[in-house]
Amino acid sequence: MDLPDWGLKRVLAKIDTGANTSVIDVRSLEHLPDDRVRFEVVYRTKPTRRTRWIEAEAVRWSVVKNTGGKPQERVVCRTKIRIGELEQMIELSLVARPRMRCRMLIGRRALKGVFLVDPAHVNVLTPRRVTTSKSKPSNKSNSKPSARKPK
Repeated sequence: MDLPDWGLKRVLAKIDTGANTSVIDVRSLEHLPDDRVRFEVVYRTKPTRRTRWIEAEAVRWSVVKNTGGKPQERVVCRTKIRIGELEQMIELSLVARPRMRCRMLIGRRALKGVFLVDPAHVNVLTPRRVTTSKSKPSNKSNSKPSARKPK
């Protein structure tokens, strides 16, 4: 999963149909003039920690229940998301998620009308393996389905 407008590739994300708005792990959130924010995105932790500084427009502030069920005010920004070959604009709330394995959750609003969630499948979009002359691709039919628009 990529966030191309922010220059982020292969962000580990989890589909969360229990969340309305998508969320991404950030550090050092700074409020700037003209409804802009600057923040450090933690987009990968293994094998090494990867971060990037982003400046974006804050489209709104929202009160969201955190994982403990307590109301928390969050900044919400808009950016483009790429899942497989599909791209669309989504809203992302910015919050620190230091203890969470997935640095990003994709909520219902980002999925609505575009994706169908099948809970029987996990890790559907994995990085493509580059084959070399020494290793030939397998003809096994246990490949996972790709993300695609529902008909």
